[in-house]
Amino acid sequence: MRQMAARFAALPRRARLGIAFLGGAVGALAHAPFLFAPAIFVPLVMGFVLLGGAGSVRGALVSGWAMGFGYFALTLTWITEPFQVDAATTGWMAPFALVLLGLLLGAFWACALAFSRWAGGGALALVVAWSGAEMLRAYVFTGFPWASPPQALVDSVAGQGLASGGPHGMMLAMTGAVAVALVWRRSLAIGAAALVFVGLMPMNDAPAPMTTHTIRLVQPNAPQDEKWDPQMIPIFVNRQIEYTAADGAPDLIILPETTLPYLVENAQVVFDVIAEAARGAPVALGIQRREGRDYFNSMVVLDSAGRVTQTYDKHHLVPFGEYMPAEWFFRHINVGGLAARTEGGYTAGPGPQLIDFGALGTALPLICYEAVFAHDVGGAPARPAFLMQLTNDAWFGARSGPQQHLAQARMRAIEQGLPMVRSANTGISGMIDPKGRVTASIPLNTAGYLDTALPAPGALTIYGRTGDLPWALLILGGLIVTVVRHARARNALGIDADTTTA
Repeated sequence: MRQMAARFAALPRRARLGIAFLGGAVGALAHAPFLFAPAIFVPLVMGFVLLGGAGSVRGALVSGWAMGFGYFALTLTWITEPFQVDAATTGWMAPFALVLLGLLLGAFWACALAFSRWAGGGALALVVAWSGAEMLRAYVFTGFPWASPPQALVDSVAGQGLASGGPHGMMLAMTGAVAVALVWRRSLAIGAAALVFVGLMPMNDAPAPMTTHTIRLVQPNAPQDEKWDPQMIPIFVNRQIEYTAADGAPDLIILPETTLPYLVENAQVVFDVIAEAARGAPVALGIQRREGRDYFNSMVVLDSAGRVTQTYDKHHLVPFGEYMPAEWFFRHINVGGLAARTEGGYTAGPGPQLIDFGALGTALPLICYEAVFAHDVGGAPARPAFLMQLTNDAWFGARSGPQQHLAQARMRAIEQGLPMVRSANTGISGMIDPKGRVTASIPLNTAGYLDTALPAPGALTIYGRTGDLPWALLILGGLIVTVVRHARARNALGIDADTTTA
């Protein structure tokens, strides 16, 4: 590694930044639509090379930022799609959103490399700092852990490590394996490389055991630019009623997020028709509701008479989509949210809650991007029998966005050892078993419905029991050790403690 780092350091500055950007961009190939999982190790290796070749804290910061920007900007190209729904009004924002989001998320990786260079450039420093940066990315500014490196492993044997370590324990393991392969003895490096090779192999376990319960997933396939069109609304509503009334005897019918273009208080006539079509089966569907001046993005459960028996309000809202942070400022410059129906957007619900489906057991509902957050899923008041996600991925376009969102739903299933039932407006709707495997699905951008068996819940996982706390403590301990070692090294060299690295 020292030779690679030395060669990298000898390159002109622009060449170094270009290579760093390309190294990050190659990592994007690990995610949908490419799904070449080994590519995720390119930016992980590049991070250690950049650290070794950085002559200063500033150099590490800038090169790390270039790598992070390349990775996130290429992976998250779908972020431009929501701005094209009303292109005449918001289309101009799309390139700015992509660049700014790439720079913001890349800053977490940049800070990890800068800290590691400040601390002496050791491999341990980067392992804990990078893992810590990814954990912070999941929490600060409401969090946005989309495209975490462990997401690339969801199809592989290594992805099952999420059941033990969750996304942050997996990040520690991945960066640690790379550090071993690059820094330690050759025999250990060969062993680490062999483990990575085996880990990337696809799963070949026996199918998960199934319950006797059948769930119907409805996918109306309403494009976002047509979803609220008065001429198209009857077509999409009637389509869902038709699928609800289709032959078969499901134990539960699930319709996606904001599937009806009404408020709950104005929808009773449609509820009655849906309940009649369901022929006695309970129906869970996404809809908006209002209390006073507050609007909620909600899920309601209808009984056989069309009555609302249970309600869940989304609590982890999308900034700039469902609510506007610093609303006064953006109102002043005439910039509004994309999905919110009022200036202030939606109001957040009280938090995770369980919905009782009788013989099927309890379910933890997740609306749209709530399934991106491992700690939200782990924050349920008790362990449910299954997870259920209602989402409108029409916002994410027709290619990589919905596929990446599905990958994160699969991560949550593995982490908790629970099946995930997923109903998506434009897809991909499907059933996910406790190992994260999709057992049945409706293709993207297809209207239809699917009757599928509900898998039995798996055993309580280590991560389901502990959550992020052990990994947060381990990362914090590693950072403290790194800082203490750095301080002792400076003192041993007689360096003034107030001197900063250039």
